[in-house]
Amino acid sequence: MQTSTNGINLIKQFEGLKLTAYQDSVGVWTIGYGHTGPDVKPGLTISNDQAEQLLRQDLARFEQGIGNQVKVAINQNQFDALVSFSYNLGLGNLQSSTLLRLLNQGDYQGAAGQFPLWDKAGGKVLPGLQKRRQAEQALFLTPVSATA
Repeated sequence: MQTSTNGINLIKQFEGLKLTAYQDSVGVWTIGYGHTGPDVKPGLTISNDQAEQLLRQDLARFEQGIGNQVKVAINQNQFDALVSFSYNLGLGNLQSSTLLRLLNQGDYQGAAGQFPLWDKAGGKVLPGLQKRRQAEQALFLTPVSATA
């Protein structure tokens, strides 16, 4: 599966776009739409096109990770919610989460209930993370319309 436009827009909304490298709330150097990695250093600047390219490259890694970790059937909205969650928290956190364990046991409601628990950075509840987890949870619980 690939992230839909709806899922990409959710990620963009919560990540925001910064064309100059900055340190996030826990001190990780970040640029574009939440891109991190050894290539992000103080003083780095990129264009809008480069930010889009980095996002697409990052999404491919998270899409593959979701595909490898999720063992049950999921719809597009559930996939998009999981990509957004992992994009923000990392595939390692998804892999070790109760959310993934419940999902892979077929407990979709139980898995959905786990999203709001991931609202902290550096041990502190952040309002932005609370909103993001609520949006991801709502998307996860939204059935895919046959006409969409």
